[in-house]
Amino acid sequence: MGLPPYATTGQRIWYYSFRVICGLILFFLIAPIITIIPLSFNAQDFFTFTPEMLRFDPAGYSLKHYQAFFGTEGAPWTGLIVGALIGLAVFAALFYWRGSKNVLPIIVGAALGLVIGKMWGIEGTEWMTPLKNSLKIAPVATLISVSLGTLAAIGLSQAHVPFRRAIMAILISPMIVPLIISAAGMYFFYSRIGLQGTYWGVVLSHAALGVPFVIITVTATLVGFDKSLTRAAANLGANPVTTFFRVQMPLILPGVISGGLFAFITSFDEVVVVLFVGSVGQQTLPWQMFTGLREQISPTILAAATVLISISVVLLVTLELLRRRSERLRGMTPG
Repeated sequence: MGLPPYATTGQRIWYYSFRVICGLILFFLIAPIITIIPLSFNAQDFFTFTPEMLRFDPAGYSLKHYQAFFGTEGAPWTGLIVGALIGLAVFAALFYWRGSKNVLPIIVGAALGLVIGKMWGIEGTEWMTPLKNSLKIAPVATLISVSLGTLAAIGLSQAHVPFRRAIMAILISPMIVPLIISAAGMYFFYSRIGLQGTYWGVVLSHAALGVPFVIITVTATLVGFDKSLTRAAANLGANPVTTFFRVQMPLILPGVISGGLFAFITSFDEVVVVLFVGSVGQQTLPWQMFTGLREQISPTILAAATVLISISVVLLVTLELLRRRSERLRGMTPG
């Protein structure tokens, strides 16, 4: 929205000053992240821009750090085909709108599946094992977070639930309490029950961190939910389970998926809790990056960071598309 013709001098100054301030804040937040991407293509083993890179000399750029990250052994065609099919199915299910002719979900899904198939076909590399561990831990933790968080949000949305505000505050406390405190508490608790250093210990700890995100997003979706629909389904003879899956779940599904994406990002990028709860067998990609920065300054970390940035961007784009779809389902104008 532009300035109206009758705007005063003060309004014009604030109009342009506000945009300059927002641009500076955006640059302050994005610049460190954007800098990593070109550095990951450095032909030298440096964390700085070489003279060749500044001159845009092709000799200053290389894919050797990505080769070190993904490995040099090619994955079998079976892994590539299966990965492509899985990626295609998942993204088609996430992005498909009835009547839509958009082929972007198919392209993105197939590309992601090829990457997954490539990664899964490489064994014994320094970076692939932590990445596989992250891909084994994050989906299971996300599934648990979505299941528990959705049920909690639906229960707490009922007005007759006693102390629901206090319960809500307790459930979202992992977002407020410093992560180091949560990690220390999980370590002492899981060590007493025998889960410290195990796969399920890491999964449950990540699920505990993801539940608050699911609760908040699903609760926000339930704010605009018409409860008369569930009462109408009950009057027509549907039991609570049928009502939930056939009436309520399709309408709150964008919020559920959004919370799941937040939980997945939280689990995939988390390093503090896994340092306390996990063992060498559960070493994740962020753990490997943290260890690499402390013990050996390897530029391959930049390639790993670029991969994580790409995954985060894809998930955020997915989240925005789901938000717009949710607004359309409610009859709102996406914006």
